[in-house]
Amino acid sequence: GFLTIISTMSWGLGYFGMPQVLLKFMAIRDSVELTMSRRIAVVWVVISLTAAVFIGLIGRLLYPAELLTQSAAERIFIVMSMDFFVPFVAGIVMAGILAATISSSDSYLLIAASAISKNIYQGILKRDATDKQVLLVSRLTLLLVAIVAMIIALDENSVIFMVVSFAWAGFGATFGPIMLFSLFWKRVTRAGAIAGMVTGGSMVFIWKLLVRPLGGVFNIYELLPAFLLSCLAIVVVSLLTPEESEEIQREFELVRSTVA
Repeated sequence: GFLTIISTMSWGLGYFGMPQVLLKFMAIRDSVELTMSRRIAVVWVVISLTAAVFIGLIGRLLYPAELLTQSAAERIFIVMSMDFFVPFVAGIVMAGILAATISSSDSYLLIAASAISKNIYQGILKRDATDKQVLLVSRLTLLLVAIVAMIIALDENSVIFMVVSFAWAGFGATFGPIMLFSLFWKRVTRAGAIAGMVTGGSMVFIWKLLVRPLGGVFNIYELLPAFLLSCLAIVVVSLLTPEESEEIQREFELVRSTVA
């Protein structure tokens, strides 16, 4: 129905808040390479997502019995690889799956450790923390996140898609709006940025756990309402608070002129 179409299309909003993707652009050597990087990224996304859709369609056609449950459907690519390729090639294909998983998971682990140890612990809780203390908090965060991930992975009844969907909404609604506003609206303030991130992140949980179960018109993917409310919070709070310093505004104009 209409809600399903809107929910599916709203998945695109999550890309604006993916830290592991944004970090690649932030680490680029020269701003001149941004244009080429953007084109490569778009082409790769189109190819990879189109291939994923066709794999699902072909899998449904060839293995209808394997798609009775969502958890079984998620293994269809592995089943197809084992049936259509010789063991050596199938092993390479499945190694590629593992490599992609590791590539994403290590980025998330590093981002979580950095956010907790530097931004929260040293930035808010204990500003005079030593490097040794920050390193300890970072390692403990890595361990905790890894343990939680292992617990989720050990649950045979868990559906990877549902877990990824919830995490995708959280990242997209928390970081996506402020990333866009910071790039295109000079009036954004620190308070507005914080309000947007808090609103977006919290609304994902509220909508998923409290609002969406009501059904009907509320049965929409939580990323969309959380994203919109985060945008609203950024605008309202930024307009109600003083503008940022001239230094920050000059930096904003410098970045815009460089990209242009």
